[in-house]
Amino acid sequence: MMYKKIMIETQKRIKPFIHNTPILTSTLLNEMVGANLFFKCENFQKMGAFKMRGATNAVMLLSEEQKQKGVVTHSSGNFAQALALAAKSQGIDAFIVMPDSAPQVKKEAVKAYNGKIIECKSTLAAREKAAKEIQEQKGATFIHPSNDLHVIFGQGTAAKELLETQPDLEYIFAPVGGGGLIAGTAIAAEHFGTNCKVIGGEPFEADDAFRSLLSGQIESNVTTNTIADGLKTTLGDINFPIIQKGVEKIIRVTEEEIIAAMKLIWERLKIICESSSAVAFAALIKEKERYKNTNIGIIISGGNVNLDTLPF
Repeated sequence: MMYKKIMIETQKRIKPFIHNTPILTSTLLNEMVGANLFFKCENFQKMGAFKMRGATNAVMLLSEEQKQKGVVTHSSGNFAQALALAAKSQGIDAFIVMPDSAPQVKKEAVKAYNGKIIECKSTLAAREKAAKEIQEQKGATFIHPSNDLHVIFGQGTAAKELLETQPDLEYIFAPVGGGGLIAGTAIAAEHFGTNCKVIGGEPFEADDAFRSLLSGQIESNVTTNTIADGLKTTLGDINFPIIQKGVEKIIRVTEEEIIAAMKLIWERLKIICESSSAVAFAALIKEKERYKNTNIGIIISGGNVNLDTLPF
């Protein structure tokens, strides 16, 4: 019950700073999958992704002293933008460590939100080292993109909103990267749904969460050769136990399946989504026989796309 209360408070806290995003349906996609689908479109969220929710919640819960010294994170894109915008809305500094390989479009967006970018090599060790240096030099508070309870509760408000509109959902599908979204979704499904199960979608090329659930411990990625660039990160010690308890299964998909699902979303829903967002829908399509005649929510996690590198 404590988690239920926290999520209600979280939703109230962040409501003035985020969008309650639309839910889209498609008769053609329903027929194709054989189920009733409800797409929660976080591509229409401020800064273009669900991460605005968790970043806003984390920033708003800082003490006045912490706000004066700013925040720091490491992110290749969406959380970088989210934290920069959330910090700007509260009038505080945001130091954003980004790998030099991050898409230029995402770097430009961070700068547009007054984020101060520190570039580093494209490894987790390099990111963590650079973020730690900023913490020491500036006294900034580190906010993890996915392994932070305030962030997780913020991300979970997307599923809570979805269940408020569609209380009869039997499943919610969400993509899995660092684990913040699917952990928050699992909390929301447990406390605001009725026997609503959570299913994750993950690329074969970055399937650490799938393997972690099998082994019972956090696994790292062997490869990250996927177009779903937002899903290359690994789970954390805070979100993993929530995922173990609340996620029914994770379905892995190929790069071709991700691209096919992404095309369907663009063509049939008439919206822009990024490749990472298409992974949840790809997972459902792959195992659609199992979910026939059910009511399914699908979280479209974001729409920050580099139009120069579209996979179709």
